[in-house]
Amino acid sequence: MVPKIRRPLVVASVGLTASAWLLQLGHPTGAHWGETVVLGAIALGVGLWWFRQQQPTAKLDTTAPLDRSTVEQALKALEPLLDQLEQESATPASSPTNSSLTRSLQPSLRDRLTLLKTELDRNHLNVAIVGGKSVGKTTLAQRLTADWLPSTTQAVTLTDTPALFDELDTASEIALAAAADLVVFVTAGDITDSEFQILKDLSRQQQRIVLAFNKQDQYLPGDRPLLLQQIRERLLGQVLVQEVVAIAAAPAPLKVRQHQPDGTILETMEQPAPDLSALTERLTGIVSVAGPQLVLNTTLRRAAALKAEILGALNKLRRDRAMPMIEQAQWLAGAAAFATPVPSLDLLTTGAINAQMVMDLGTVYQQAFSMEQAKAIATTMAETMVKLGLVEVSTQAIAPLLKGHLATFAVGGALQGVSAAYLTRVAGLSLVTYFEEQSPTAAPAGEFALKRDRLIQAIKAVFQDNQRTDFLKTLVQQAAKQLAPATTPPVSLSTPPNVATAEPLSSLAQGSG
Repeated sequence: MVPKIRRPLVVASVGLTASAWLLQLGHPTGAHWGETVVLGAIALGVGLWWFRQQQPTAKLDTTAPLDRSTVEQALKALEPLLDQLEQESATPASSPTNSSLTRSLQPSLRDRLTLLKTELDRNHLNVAIVGGKSVGKTTLAQRLTADWLPSTTQAVTLTDTPALFDELDTASEIALAAAADLVVFVTAGDITDSEFQILKDLSRQQQRIVLAFNKQDQYLPGDRPLLLQQIRERLLGQVLVQEVVAIAAAPAPLKVRQHQPDGTILETMEQPAPDLSALTERLTGIVSVAGPQLVLNTTLRRAAALKAEILGALNKLRRDRAMPMIEQAQWLAGAAAFATPVPSLDLLTTGAINAQMVMDLGTVYQQAFSMEQAKAIATTMAETMVKLGLVEVSTQAIAPLLKGHLATFAVGGALQGVSAAYLTRVAGLSLVTYFEEQSPTAAPAGEFALKRDRLIQAIKAVFQDNQRTDFLKTLVQQAAKQLAPATTPPVSLSTPPNVATAEPLSSLAQGSG
């Protein structure tokens, strides 16, 4: 790869000289004036360059000390989450299989939390060598293992991770790198967009990174410092400037010519020694001084990952219980609208059904609010859907699909019923998405406060995800069974319909919002 070297002074000078030459051709007195312009512009360019070099360079402060008590508090906060997960998984659920899987996962989660608490006193450091394909990671790992590790007083383990950006599951590779105390990121030239995104993700997780610009011997000696400076500028805010270093783990052989006494020339290939001094000096300084801080940072990252896993299991359990409630409410709403269709379909006719659904979902997600608050939330969602035009869009999408299923029905009632069921489902899934962003543990009664903007965003996202044709077709097919007078008895607001007669939509909705 040919490096893109920036030479602003040279380019500017050549451009200005050419401009002055054109001025000289265009006007007989332009020569003197053009010379003045060139000299002045060069002086100005040099001044700007000098001023830029004097400006303080923005640096990422990844060395800010992390207090041990902060990490201990983060670990302590995982206890009530695990307790909540254990308590809810022990309660009878709509899916025994899901509850069984959750219960089997709990000992592992609890053991990992216990292990994290012991990690705080760990003296051994883990260093991961990360990079793309053909950048020299394996060779560098071998060199460091042979030459650097024996010289360190700190216990260190080096891990050569699989090549990033060439694997299907890049997220797993990033997770492996994030689990290390220190990352040596290897590149062989200017930073690519893929490499930059990986570095950005690691930096966002407060990972300490040393970037090694390997194979610098493949560039001209005069271009090497310029390319190194270019990499440092590209990574401002992601990697500390002093932790971007240039190395040559396996320099290319050099051709050496020797003049023999008989006048002939003998050509041989000489293998230069590896140049890792800049990297090893930086690594030695980090592990000898910042070792305890690296351990604290890693423990905090792993605590955050464990929290995300606990919340994922808890939300999966709750969503599994919420889906039958949403499906019951959607068919109640659909039956009510089908029986008494209204031209406007403003969703207010199904307000009682939606309010009860809100109340039930709030109980599942440990959100304590009154029935009056539930009615207010249901009204807010209905008004939002009308203002966003979701009613009209859903009606236009559903109408063509009804022709082959409900031809013998009153078309207006069928359209209203299916649309009401669909929009009730969107409302339920939106509320589930919104609740999953809130605190997973029970809040004291009277402290619930609706974040209207976040709820609106959830409605938009869920509606977008549930406009798929296959989803709508399945909904219409179920509606044909649920709303057909010949197959389904009249549905009252107090008696749930026989949802089991239709194939559940849960499988289609698992990826929604």
